[in-house]
Amino acid sequence: MKILGIQVLRGPNIWSVNRKKLIQMRLDLEEMEQKPTNVIDGFAGRIEKLIPSLFSHRCSKGVPGGFLARVEEGTWMGHVIEHIALEIQTLAGMDTGFGRTRQTKTEGIYNVVFSYLEEKAGLFAAESAVRIAEALINGEEYPLEEDIQRMRELREMERLGPSTGSIVDEAISRDIPWIRLNKSSLVQLGYGKNQVRFRATMTERTNSIAVDIAGNKDETKRLLQDAAIPVAKGLTIADISELQDAISKVGYPLVFKPLDGNHGKGASINVKTDDAAKAAFEYAQKYSRKVIIEKFISGYDFRVLVIDHKMVAAALRVPAHVTGNGQQSIQELIDKENSDPRRGYGHENVLTEIIVDRDTLDLLSKKDYTLDTVPPQGEIVYLKSTANLSTGGTSIDVTDLVHPQNIFMSERISRIIGLDVCGIDIMAENLTQPLPENGGVILEVNAAPGFRMHLAPSEGLPRNVAAPVIDMLYPPGKSARIPIIAVTGTNGKTTTTRLISHIVKSNGTRVGFTTSDGIYVQNTLLMKGDTTGPVSAEFILRDPTVEFAVLETARGGILRAGLGFNKCDIGVVTNIQEDHLGISDIHTLSDLARVKAVVIRAVKRSGWAVLNADNQHCVRIAADADCNVSYFSMDESNPVIVEHCKKGGIAAVYENGYITIKKGDWKIRVEKVTHIPLTFGGSVDFMIQNVLAATLATFLWGYKIEDIRMSLETFIPSAAQTPGRMNTFRFKEFKILVDFAHNPAGFKGIKTYLKSIDATEHIGVISATGDRRDSDILETARTAAEMFDKIIICQEKYLRGRKQQELIDLLLQGIREVKPEMDVIINNNGEEALKYIIATARPGSFITILSNTIDDAIVKVSDYLDKEFGV
Repeated sequence: MKILGIQVLRGPNIWSVNRKKLIQMRLDLEEMEQKPTNVIDGFAGRIEKLIPSLFSHRCSKGVPGGFLARVEEGTWMGHVIEHIALEIQTLAGMDTGFGRTRQTKTEGIYNVVFSYLEEKAGLFAAESAVRIAEALINGEEYPLEEDIQRMRELREMERLGPSTGSIVDEAISRDIPWIRLNKSSLVQLGYGKNQVRFRATMTERTNSIAVDIAGNKDETKRLLQDAAIPVAKGLTIADISELQDAISKVGYPLVFKPLDGNHGKGASINVKTDDAAKAAFEYAQKYSRKVIIEKFISGYDFRVLVIDHKMVAAALRVPAHVTGNGQQSIQELIDKENSDPRRGYGHENVLTEIIVDRDTLDLLSKKDYTLDTVPPQGEIVYLKSTANLSTGGTSIDVTDLVHPQNIFMSERISRIIGLDVCGIDIMAENLTQPLPENGGVILEVNAAPGFRMHLAPSEGLPRNVAAPVIDMLYPPGKSARIPIIAVTGTNGKTTTTRLISHIVKSNGTRVGFTTSDGIYVQNTLLMKGDTTGPVSAEFILRDPTVEFAVLETARGGILRAGLGFNKCDIGVVTNIQEDHLGISDIHTLSDLARVKAVVIRAVKRSGWAVLNADNQHCVRIAADADCNVSYFSMDESNPVIVEHCKKGGIAAVYENGYITIKKGDWKIRVEKVTHIPLTFGGSVDFMIQNVLAATLATFLWGYKIEDIRMSLETFIPSAAQTPGRMNTFRFKEFKILVDFAHNPAGFKGIKTYLKSIDATEHIGVISATGDRRDSDILETARTAAEMFDKIIICQEKYLRGRKQQELIDLLLQGIREVKPEMDVIINNNGEEALKYIIATARPGSFITILSNTIDDAIVKVSDYLDKEFGV
């Protein structure tokens, strides 16, 4: 078997709109195509022995053991690999269960699709599943546990921490979109101007001065002391020469901790001798030059969480420990504790594995213990000096037991320090009494407190502490989204996108839009190139200045990675015509329609699908749309339009020379096409279709007819407004049209337009695109022969795996089929070809440069025009 390619889908895709995180592996079974599992001796027994948990997979039978039954009966290896990939992720702590395996039109080649939680672990699972299957086929031993551990490590490297993840999960539950902004914990919630950002548990509302204060334990203590908050007696030193004086002032027992420390790193507690004090000081200095020395307060370690200046949770934290039984050593007791299923690697479970480190050994040595010591029955042996969950500590929820005075004190502390999300560490006998009464003190205040102890305490009630964070960031009435109109189709996408954006912009809204020639915000080109994929969409949605997004969404991006947004308000499909067929398993127009339909399936339920009623494939998409449907058509008597409007539906039609909105039986005329520059006086049908689509989409969004009309009148087809779309350059004696038509339908649209142009001769410059089918290239050449008197082939680029001469021969073949004697010139140097065209053009000629055959044709033709007129 051979892996031909692996793709990561990160948004709504052709397999599922709701399951956005999928791995798609293209797998060649090679000789295994002829060997289903039931003809491989012993395969069923070996797979069940290696991965017995596969019994839980119901598969198509719908019952436990269903998949293993399929293996016994006989199934193909792509299906087996899908299930292995899912199960080994589950064994590595990533429970996920969606999968599909489909044979392509090439025998033996399958698309194996399965869901993932963490991308790198999912990619590893794909390759591992193939290796495991091969080992099972050959009857070889396989080190499965090594792969599972590697996936755990990849998971911990990549996944969001429990605190960050809980906030993201809460946002998802409220239908708030999110984007991870780096490989760590910086996250954006919402889109465009309505976005908010947070990192771990610090939000964009978190005061930087407050963070600075909380990070300086000495400064924190001083502020709290000045506000009559009880704190532990202590001071800060930076040199060992100051140690003895500090000890005499504070007095044993002591606590040492780094001034800028976190997670208990560098801390030592209950220090009682000079030698231990010196060692504790040196240990703390590994983490901070300055060291805090405080009086050790006996009692219990509590954490109180305050969000938006309201206490939301409190927990008793217990350091990692074991309890003696008089029979086992401390190391054996640690191993036993780590076998608790609640403990896991990293953050995979409620509790973290206990790791023996210097702190552990120091605590044991203070009791004259080693790891081999057998503690007596019932003795609690503490293994860490702090109670952090990340070092193996446990937590007990005590939220409902906190005294009102302590609640008031905690909320007051959050305001004194100035933190919107505030973790307060308290040492006290309990929180049921006011701290001044039981001698409790505030140890420190944390600016980015962990949530895990509250989300999943070892004992007590879990608290959804992420909810008040989202309540704070998105109070009632504040939206997390911006309007999104997504435009897809075969032809007309870019022009429709630009026209919709122009209408939005003309109505006073800052628009960000993506096109096949670049990413724009308002009038500014921010990135040049074909930007119609998910990365470009996310670029717009990450921009905090954008108020409205219009996203051209091409076939390639959907197939490669899915959509760059989870849902849109309006989805537009301009048409579905022959182009890109034979690529990425898309062989028919029905296949292509399935890809384009992803955009419509991603429209929210209250949103609108805008579909071309003159295109049967667009009409079929409507059947599966889970949103409102509207149509546009060049013919108001189109049966689809008639039936749709009879039911009270909304449509846009071209009737009696007008762009018209139909609402049921009512007509609202928007504008005469001769007054809309984009239609070239009504002579270009495909431009009228683009106007219909844009008019309908913006009308459905809620723009007034008069505002849409004014926008249509002011959208001028030009190299500035619509680069590469019907750009006409008027020289003194001839004209040049530049258009990026690149498929048979596009060429035919230009052919219709050229019929309305009077010219002494029509000259065409054409080329082919190497990844298109021979039949498509031949058809464009035939159409070119029908519309031009003379053709120049300039096959300078877009070879895409083919030889230059092969493409030229196909173009010549198509031309000769229509006009055997046509004058055809071959010049594969774009610069020279353009120079030749301009030098030899006769008065009254109309020259059409198609399919971007000449690099930067618009710029170069403009330069020639400027020279002619002396600009």
